[in-house]
Order: sequence, then C-alpha cells, then structure tokens
Amino acid sequence: MKLDRTDRRILAAMQRNARISNLELAELVGLSPTPCSRRVKRLEESGLIRGHVTLLDQSRLGLKLTAYIGISMDRHTPDRFQAFEEQVMSFPEVMECSVVTGQAADYLLKVVVADMEYYEKFLLGKLTRIPGVTGVHSSFELRRVIQRTELPLEHIDDRTVL
Repeated sequence: MKLDRTDRRILAAMQRNARISNLELAELVGLSPTPCSRRVKRLEESGLIRGHVTLLDQSRLGLKLTAYIGISMDRHTPDRFQAFEEQVMSFPEVMECSVVTGQAADYLLKVVVADMEYYEKFLLGKLTRIPGVTGVHSSFELRRVIQRTELPLEHIDDRTVL
C-alpha cells in the first residue's frame, strides 16, 4: 500500500482529533466528503488505523503514580515468555509491556496506579506471583515532560510502500 500526501494529511488530522467529522476532515485535506470517507475506510481496512480512542486525564481520575518496571525472568524460553505476557495482558494497570535488550531486564512495563499503597498491592499481589519472575526493578515518574499519542509521519513519502 502506498500513501500519498492526502493520506498522510488524513492520518495526521485524525491523530490530532479522532472525533473530527468526515466533512471537516474532507475540507481540511482538500477532498469532497465521499472520496475522503473512502480513503479513511481504506486506511482502516489496511490496518494503518487500528482504532479510535478517548484520552482520559490520568491525574484527575486519581491515578497519580506511574511506574516503569524492569522484569527479569528465570528462563528465556518461548513458553515462559508467553505465560508471562498472557498474565500481564490481564492486568489493567499495565499500560505498556515490551521485551527489551541492552539492560538487565527482559521486560519493561509502564504501570499506572493510584498511589504507592496500590502499587505495593499490585507488585506483591500480582506481578511477583507470575511464575518465572526473578527480579523487579521499579522507577517512578516524578514529572511527565512529554506525552504524545501522535506518531511522526515525516519519514513517509510518495515512494514509501507499507
């Protein structure tokens, strides 16, 4: 699939505001509504647009603590990693989970909770009970400097095939 300038403009606009109406989007990117709607549908069907979300204010919801947790595993086997990943997917506190390299941890988790008391319950009651977890290293966010949800699109040009 090739993305042209109009596709990139549609993606950029929808990242800024997923609730934009098709009419507003069409005007913004210089199309009439029907072709604009067709392009959005094509981008959704291709999987480039995975979904539409509503961003909530974490702090106003009382979720004051963000932790970045490095997890070390006892064995580096596919079954051990799969079991860990399935378990952490079920924890609503885990916002992100990545397999990492270049440090002592095997996984890096981003966890959002109300406070340190809740974090302790999460850590001792859920995370350390997963079979194979041998090490946990927690770092806590003091202040968020940047939080983006928009992916950069500048690297895509008319020759890029996705």
